[in-house]
Amino acid sequence: MEFFKRTDPIAFMSQSMRFGVLSLILVVASWAIVALQGLNYGIDFAGGTLIQVKYEGKAPLEEVRSLMNGSEQFNGAQVNYFGSEDEIVIKTKTSSKVVGDDVSDEAKKVLSSSGNFEIRRVDMVGPKIGSELREKGLMAMLLAIMGILAYVSFRFEWRFGLASVIALVHDVSITLGVLSLAKVEINLDILAALLTLLGYSLNDTIIVFDRIREGLGKLKNLDLTAIINTSVTLTLSRTTLTSLTTFFVVLSLYLFGGEIIKGFSFTLLVGIIVGTYSSVFIASPLLIWLKLSAREYQAREAKKLQREKEKERMRAMYEKGTL
Repeated sequence: MEFFKRTDPIAFMSQSMRFGVLSLILVVASWAIVALQGLNYGIDFAGGTLIQVKYEGKAPLEEVRSLMNGSEQFNGAQVNYFGSEDEIVIKTKTSSKVVGDDVSDEAKKVLSSSGNFEIRRVDMVGPKIGSELREKGLMAMLLAIMGILAYVSFRFEWRFGLASVIALVHDVSITLGVLSLAKVEINLDILAALLTLLGYSLNDTIIVFDRIREGLGKLKNLDLTAIINTSVTLTLSRTTLTSLTTFFVVLSLYLFGGEIIKGFSFTLLVGIIVGTYSSVFIASPLLIWLKLSAREYQAREAKKLQREKEKERMRAMYEKGTL
């Protein structure tokens, strides 16, 4: 299926400097937002207790807050609606007193006068475990990026590998900036979404890079800018269709999937937009800025092909007994 019928190259690279400046501003702004505002770490990473409570009618939010603040164990707890007005979520820092008792029973005692309710979920993570999860999550992302750099450098060339990693850092940085700005709770689900974003963005970039590499080998034009414009134009239909179908699926999850996966789907929505943009306007121009030479690339590929032919010739001579 062809979304775009045109075959004449679109001059994407003529706007590369403008998009490069825009991306630099967005990345720096994202880092500044994260540095100044910080990330809203959830129970998984910050440690604490989460209690999900469902009332028969509308939850008395202010009364629950008052009851919680009047309790020694739950003093300072955050109380918010969870998806609907009859369901709330209570978050509090882990207390040694609470850890020693049944948290569910303690919460029932404190909230007993607030109406008829059911405690649906209790999650508790100690601060030390939360810190370890945060460190391991960061390590998982760094190892994933290093693995991607090694794979793409081996599969293509080091400039392709470096360009893809820079694009991934660009995508994750902007996504984290949006998450910080929107005060989205950072938990294990968000970490899974960020790792998914790495894979999605890399796949999109690899498709474009593969067509660029094919163009470097087949097109007689030695102008890298023209080769990239032609290659990106040829992959435009595939990129657009893949991105749109994925976007609408994730949008459905965000709108109708419930509160529990809202943060996960929101992260993916931002990541899909940023990842698709970076594959065309960041990763591809980086090959030019990293001084990839079409002439040198074609010369290396010709030598590689010559070595392969020589190996085949030697193998054939060996099999015939003439070597």
